[in-house]
Amino acid sequence: MKLRLTRFLQILVIAIIGLGVFLAIGIVDGGQPVHALPEYTSRTGEACSTCHVNPGGGGPRTLRGLLWAAQGRPDEVTGLANILIAPGVSDGTELYDIACAACHGSAGEGLFGTALVGSGLQANKISSSILRGRERSGMPAYEGQFTDEQLETLVGYVVNLSSGEIEPPPLSYPLEPALFNCAENADGAPCGGN
Repeated sequence: MKLRLTRFLQILVIAIIGLGVFLAIGIVDGGQPVHALPEYTSRTGEACSTCHVNPGGGGPRTLRGLLWAAQGRPDEVTGLANILIAPGVSDGTELYDIACAACHGSAGEGLFGTALVGSGLQANKISSSILRGRERSGMPAYEGQFTDEQLETLVGYVVNLSSGEIEPPPLSYPLEPALFNCAENADGAPCGGN
């Protein structure tokens, strides 16, 4: 009995010393505390969509958000000057899917961002919003992240989507049933057999 009590006290003392060392390192280190998204937003004035596709947090992170996290979560989000977010992409639907669909919906129906289908937005308004962002609504700025041709194509796609000149892409595509053709193996074993 006395041996168990002694062993318990030894473990307790070791745990208290470990906790003290942990606290001392935390105090001496003076490291910057980690902040969740709401605190980060209020500290920096950046929109949630700067780091997250979903304004509530979670979801796929943007490249800026990943860089911010990798840099130890400083008080400023790293800019992505001259880094294209869709290198080599020239199709308006693909550009929209890469840069816009997460907030505006894959069919332009509006999720966290404004609904674009049938909105009648003009090219200059769309271009300005893409380049400069919309701070109040949380839309990040994409200036320098598209080539001139990509920007023109994306703006044209959104104009056509907002005017109703094109139909939004379907949410799903029907697929033909898979056909499985099997020929017996040379040794007579059935297809795919083990």
